[in-house]
Amino acid sequence: MGSPLLSDLATEIIIPVCAVVGIVFSLVQWLLVSKVKLTPEPNRSPSNNNKNGFNDSLIEEEEGVNEHNVVAKCAEIQTAISEGATSFLFTEYQYVGIFMVVFAILIFLFLGSVEGFSTKSKRCTYDITRMCKPALATALFSTASFVLGAVTSVLSGFLGMKIATYANARTTLEARKGVGKAFIIAFRSGAVMGFLLAANGLLVLYVTINLFKLYYGDDWEGLFEAITGYGLGGSSMALFGRVGGGIYTKAADVGADLVGKVERNIPEDDPRNPAVIADNVGDNVGDIAGMGSDLFGSYAESSCAALVVASISSFGINHEFTAMCYPLLVSSVGIIVCLITTLFATDFYEIKAVKDIEPALKNQLIISTVLMTVGIAIVSWIALPSSFTIFNFGVQKVVHNWQLFLCVCVGLWAGLIIGFVTEYYTSNAYSPVQDVADSCRTGAATNVIFGLALGYKSVIIPIFAIAIGIFVSFSFAAMYGIAVAALGMLSTIATGLAIDAYGPISDNAGGIAEMAGMSHRIRERTDALDAAGNTTAAIGKGFAIGSAALVSLALFGAFVSRAGIQVVDVLTPKVFIGLIVGAMLPYWFSAMTMKSVGSAALKMVEEVRRQFNTIPGLMEGTAKPDYATCVKISTDASIKEMIPPGALVMLTPLIVGIFFGVETLSGVLAGSLVSGVQVAISASNTGGAWDNAKKYIEGSEPHKAAVIGDTIGDPLKDTSGPSLNILIKLMAVESLVFAPFFAAHGGLLFKL
Repeated sequence: MGSPLLSDLATEIIIPVCAVVGIVFSLVQWLLVSKVKLTPEPNRSPSNNNKNGFNDSLIEEEEGVNEHNVVAKCAEIQTAISEGATSFLFTEYQYVGIFMVVFAILIFLFLGSVEGFSTKSKRCTYDITRMCKPALATALFSTASFVLGAVTSVLSGFLGMKIATYANARTTLEARKGVGKAFIIAFRSGAVMGFLLAANGLLVLYVTINLFKLYYGDDWEGLFEAITGYGLGGSSMALFGRVGGGIYTKAADVGADLVGKVERNIPEDDPRNPAVIADNVGDNVGDIAGMGSDLFGSYAESSCAALVVASISSFGINHEFTAMCYPLLVSSVGIIVCLITTLFATDFYEIKAVKDIEPALKNQLIISTVLMTVGIAIVSWIALPSSFTIFNFGVQKVVHNWQLFLCVCVGLWAGLIIGFVTEYYTSNAYSPVQDVADSCRTGAATNVIFGLALGYKSVIIPIFAIAIGIFVSFSFAAMYGIAVAALGMLSTIATGLAIDAYGPISDNAGGIAEMAGMSHRIRERTDALDAAGNTTAAIGKGFAIGSAALVSLALFGAFVSRAGIQVVDVLTPKVFIGLIVGAMLPYWFSAMTMKSVGSAALKMVEEVRRQFNTIPGLMEGTAKPDYATCVKISTDASIKEMIPPGALVMLTPLIVGIFFGVETLSGVLAGSLVSGVQVAISASNTGGAWDNAKKYIEGSEPHKAAVIGDTIGDPLKDTSGPSLNILIKLMAVESLVFAPFFAAHGGLLFKL
């Protein structure tokens, strides 16, 4: 077996140090962004700095536009967007806070009642010869870690939104000096969010483990079972953030597009459009705050799944702290790798022209993956014993450290493949999207047919990538292999989030340029940034869905072990009914979210039409529209409509577990995983393709047909698709947390 090269003390130093480095790096990036001032500069002297292939002289100076007005206007619009986003998130968090308290009480009552709230030590589940801490302790600590995970998740989303609304107008102002300058500001701001989130998630988890250890001592099985609450808290908040934010952003987007572009023929983000502020607020609360919470949830869960399986393997039984912390060490190295990768985009390599933007973003993915492979090799060599055993459904399986290295790499490279396939199907540089754009010549119907076909087709390669990843990692290291493969896919989360947050920031920057009445040349630059951002956002969603599939499977394995199920037999009716109902859930969930967007958009369209018809001088630009009413429509609709889909996901495992028992629940989890991944990938890619097809033929006659496709795709790619990956993970992690209760008291209907 042997012991790892890395001492326990070194591990205890490395993990928090890497997390702190990540936080410091994000603050440095934020300082650099804040150097762009939102106040007019007094008496600028034209400088001759020629970096990024542009003089620093502003377009306004060439065209003789008054600079003070432009800067003041940008600052004013930014304040409006920031206030809208902040007030929406506060309203959302009030509702979510109530839910959090109720659910925390549920966790305590359910888990405490497993042993009838006794405070006596019990025999360990997996090693009957030893005594473990009472079930009441697990209940208490699971509740605490649930609250911690929820708070961290909410914080991740909120901080991301704050940074994005801070950076959007600054990106617009930098675009006057050239596309390279604007790119760097948008990218740095994305990096602030990526690094804060990755480092915070790691630090909070690490501190929590060490605090819980003070009580649990040698009972690692109980300790890591209690830690699973962290993943549940992270993902349950992410669900509401994703669904609420998604409904908000798409109601505004669809309303603004249908009336503004199709009926009134005014350009996107035209200040005369009443829904335009709501649309830009939506980008921040849906794409940024929602995405931040979502990826944080994935990250927390894959760490929890790996730790739970490891705690009942030789690492946990022999109390090998360094080997036990292998998942956290992988994430720590990930932060350092992403830090180096980020410097390639901001410092080592210059963006001189529009055509350099997409390659720069794609290189981020490639560089981080290659460097991470080396990083994982080093960690696997120094942090793992040369051979060890992994718990595999009741037996201990012997695994070597190089096999575990391959498991993590399989996940990491599968993520890259999914990213590139997503890019191929959603970027207008390739034939799939160009075919969709071409089909608009014959109207909206052919556009919709082509778009749907593209989405279904785009599922094929990602599913094979996930399937191969599962087969390889399971063959090598059972369920632990799958958990670390998921972690491998998420190990470069800081870079993934940076290029993902970059998209909405550029989108907002374009909107601000249009609203502030800036020169069309600036709008061209921000559009170029935005088009690249659309593709990177699709890649980010691909990552989120792929990792959700692996995370969910790992959690499923941990649940099956924890609930004491020896084998899940599809041919038993109990399991099969679960399977078929589980496969239906993603459709039910999508129906709810799509309909919510539809009904909210309906209200929005009516309001925008009303303003155009009743406010005199609005079309001429002499009167101002009433932005606040549109913001209110979006806020009210999303708060009201996020509750039913959220309840569906949170209550299903509880109802199935209590009334039908753990076997049916295992069927439901497998069914929802298998169908949810397909629906999520096809929805995201269809929507992304329609969006970029519309941009590809901007300004031509078939453009109206393209706008209709884009409008249908909006709820698919930004509400239903991305929320589905949370559905898959959340049901699995919830089942894992409540597994002891279901195993002891579940299946009431079959006991009658």
